[in-house]
Amino acid sequence: MREQGIPIHTYAVKSTATGRDIAAYQFGDPEDIKFGRIGGRKSFPKKFKARLVERYESQDAFTGETLHPRYLQIDHRIPYEVAGEKGHELDEIEEFMLIDSSGQRAKSWSCEQCENWRFIKDEAICRKCFWAFPENYEHVAGEPVRRVDIEWRGRTEVAAFERLRKRAEADDLTVAALLKKISHT
Repeated sequence: MREQGIPIHTYAVKSTATGRDIAAYQFGDPEDIKFGRIGGRKSFPKKFKARLVERYESQDAFTGETLHPRYLQIDHRIPYEVAGEKGHELDEIEEFMLIDSSGQRAKSWSCEQCENWRFIKDEAICRKCFWAFPENYEHVAGEPVRRVDIEWRGRTEVAAFERLRKRAEADDLTVAALLKKISHT
């Protein structure tokens, strides 16, 4: 219902059967209906995904890794919760990205914690976010953060990662902490 633009408030109540907290729902103020969302999200045609795969060379937007298209999902750069379908016409290919399922989960979780996603809903804020434009960003979900998502793939790269992991363990660090330490020298 929320994706349809209908304002719904969620709150906790005690279950009469179990005594545990459960969710209850109530319609919000009709003045808060988000028009332009009635009908909800639209599915993407296969031809559109093929255009994205060609445009982005089958690369995950966050890691830059080339993956088989079946492992990549189409995602709006600006979350649907912020922009709806407005401005996300299929001829505006640059408004979409390809990401794998783990990237999708990470983006969804991070965006759902963001003040802009929850309250402000300003597309301009999203346009400066890592999750929308990882190639050029100022913040991550409103926080002054920089990210690097790296995958080591194939025998040679995995061997290099294992050398890093052993070095990190010797210093009682994670690989990420070791890489940060190296970057400070």
